[in-house]
Amino acid sequence: GFTDSSFLTLLKKMPDVEQLYGLHPRYLERRRVRGHEAFSIPGVLEALQACPNLVGVETSHLELVESIWTYMPHVHILGKFRNRNGAFPIPPENKLKIPIGAKIQTLHLVGVNVPEIPCIPMLRHLYMKWVRLTKPQPFKDFLCISLRTFVMRNCAGPTNSLKYVPLVTGLASARNLEHLEMVRVPFLGGLIQHVVEDSWRSGGFRNLHTIVLGACKNALEVDLGYLIITAARRLHEVRIQPSLTKDGVFSALKMAELEFPQFETLHLGYVDEFLLQSRMANADLVKYGLADVVENPGIITDIGMKAVNEVFSCIKYLAIYNCPHLHNPYNWISDHSRWTRLVDINLVRCHALKLDSFGQFIELLPSLEFISLDQMFREPPKGCARVGLSAGTGIGVSSALVSNQNSNNDNDNNAQNNANIHDNNHHHPDDSDEENDFRQDLQPGEQQFAADALNEMEDMVQEDGEVVAESGHETPAHSQAVIPVDADEEQAGPSGLQRVVKPTPITVHDSESDDEEDSLELQEVWIPKNGTRHYSEREEKTGEPVQSREFSEVAKTKPRHSVKRKRTADKSTSTSDPVIEDDHVQVLVLKSKNLVGVTMTNCGITDLVLKDCPKMMFIHATRCRVLKHLKVENAPIVNRFDYAQCKKLNMDQVLDQILRMPPERNRIIYLRPMQQVDTLTLEQKLFSGPYPYHICIIHEFSNPPNVRNKVRIRSWMDTIANVNQELIKYEFFPEATRTEDDLKKYPRYPWGRDIYTLEGVVDGAPYSLISDFPWLRSLRAAEPNSFARYDFEDDEESTIYAPRRKGQLSADICMETIGEEISEMRQMKKGVFQRVVAIFIHYCDVNGEPVEDDYI
Repeated sequence: GFTDSSFLTLLKKMPDVEQLYGLHPRYLERRRVRGHEAFSIPGVLEALQACPNLVGVETSHLELVESIWTYMPHVHILGKFRNRNGAFPIPPENKLKIPIGAKIQTLHLVGVNVPEIPCIPMLRHLYMKWVRLTKPQPFKDFLCISLRTFVMRNCAGPTNSLKYVPLVTGLASARNLEHLEMVRVPFLGGLIQHVVEDSWRSGGFRNLHTIVLGACKNALEVDLGYLIITAARRLHEVRIQPSLTKDGVFSALKMAELEFPQFETLHLGYVDEFLLQSRMANADLVKYGLADVVENPGIITDIGMKAVNEVFSCIKYLAIYNCPHLHNPYNWISDHSRWTRLVDINLVRCHALKLDSFGQFIELLPSLEFISLDQMFREPPKGCARVGLSAGTGIGVSSALVSNQNSNNDNDNNAQNNANIHDNNHHHPDDSDEENDFRQDLQPGEQQFAADALNEMEDMVQEDGEVVAESGHETPAHSQAVIPVDADEEQAGPSGLQRVVKPTPITVHDSESDDEEDSLELQEVWIPKNGTRHYSEREEKTGEPVQSREFSEVAKTKPRHSVKRKRTADKSTSTSDPVIEDDHVQVLVLKSKNLVGVTMTNCGITDLVLKDCPKMMFIHATRCRVLKHLKVENAPIVNRFDYAQCKKLNMDQVLDQILRMPPERNRIIYLRPMQQVDTLTLEQKLFSGPYPYHICIIHEFSNPPNVRNKVRIRSWMDTIANVNQELIKYEFFPEATRTEDDLKKYPRYPWGRDIYTLEGVVDGAPYSLISDFPWLRSLRAAEPNSFARYDFEDDEESTIYAPRRKGQLSADICMETIGEEISEMRQMKKGVFQRVVAIFIHYCDVNGEPVEDDYI
């Protein structure tokens, strides 16, 4: 690297240099040390001052940029300044003092202590995350008239909301402001409304295309509403915090009768990623200077959702997080609310949504392409449906009963409601705020005020009672959180129900992942002190290990005897009655003419049915504990299936269903089972079955999981299939069949197929491949040709087969390489299939413990 003297020598050779990019030294000494050669801030400044024409420098060093502002104020900071070593809690050594009129256009600060944000006329983009503002009045001189982007996320600033008045007025003066994002900014409630009223005629907030409000504890509906109305012409995206996710907001906007011609993206119940992922309690965040905020779930209902599309008729992307009062998506559709442009729907933790209604809703969306479901349709607690309890709904008995009396929500009966509702509050006490979702925010008068204020601006007259949400009928109630038994022979006995004491409400957290969930669930297999493992009958028969964990209070007891699963017909009157109960069957039926893919994470679906999905291409299911079956009625081009850590998946049934699909596409199936796999039986079933594909099964044993083989398979499986199609279509090569006669003709190994195995090691982990893919061995063993590409790091040392490194870029090139083998097969009159299936099985989770994986 450079030293002070070498850097000075370099720049002296370039006296005419005007702009210096890429000055990002990993480390700079603060001071020079006599007799010691180093790279220091004074040394860099000296070298820069040796360039008389210098007008701009690009750097990411906090102390260096401050020194340039101090000693060379005429020099611009080029590009996007983004400091290094940003972290939370904010490191005390990360400091930056910004002078008035600093020559910088983009300032991106993460984890920095800053005294104040002054007047910076040149500044266009200001991004602050985890920034501590140390002066008592950090915004008193704030004025950035060129500002286009303002982001302030989770910063430690003044707690007095009046101190944010100059910030909001300063933002209104930035007439070109396009992106406004405030997360955990405790500005004064109603402030934005008044500033908009004062500035909208002169262009304040008129050019916004993105509005984000998250965890702003004092924000009112009128603040959000006024921003949306002012920016209606250019608005693209709005993310709304839970406290503002209410029916009244959209009812008022509906009455304003505005058009939003460019609007595309709406996120309801928006909670910032940092707050979702942070393990810190609210008290800890406050200790580090962040605003004291309690987040309760959004209280929007089906009536509000209908109004959403009536207001934003062009919406394409909809995300909803933790809105427990949404029940019937089918009711979101009306003559004026058809969701005709909706392309992508993402639902997280909306635990009261009815599965059948959701399926009907999806069928009516003409443009829908992507569905993402996370912690949805959770399975009900065992035993509660029997005795008519609302346990696990997260709403509480009384409010569940009230909602059933509400005809607008179309709740048929309490049992049906309970069957489709399951909250995961019991996984973590932090989530208990969902139990008391209906709080004081649900005052009809407050919603009336919001509507009135919004409509003043448009001189509209509000009709009495239109804005009051249906949820106004409902009253707060505490519900009993339930800890279910996680096993196949589940029992709802006294030990299965535990009351969770409601702690002090804190910032809302996302649900825990299933591996943490399991630590809270009672297990089927108990381990006594000596560590001997006792298996259930089902486990002994199938060789399937059941996940087990030792509980201190359980370890002292005797092991439970194996229990044979059976259906019971007894009539229970209490959850104390031990009842053996199968998983509650929940079938998601998908019928959609444009749907491309569905992603499910932590969902309580047991069966997925693709009824009529002519454009469906992929299915991803991760940690869906009770997902078992797949049924494909009509989904001809779906080609990618990914099932990871789904404990109860019936692998044989799912593979059989996929391989029975007509061979219109190559298919790739990724599996990460959580039980032992009988590989010999599996291979025998697949190769001997009536499946008109060439089949390749890859057993991958890397742990922690390596994705290299997984992501490369697609390139070479398609290469093999392309060669086959060329031969059949243009070379009159015989096409293989898999009819009943073929199966009778080849009743034993290798079942009429040319089966072989390949083994190897990738990044220190073994893999094993068994296949009847033709050509693969020859292509893999061939020497690289003149088309060989070395832009990938892959070769046979690091993956199974690397066609680009061989130069095998097309079917024609491959056919030249394997000409002799093609001739031999033609003489033997051996046919090939046009399509191939690759089944990739990752074995890192087979012991029942999910392995952490960034790629999952």
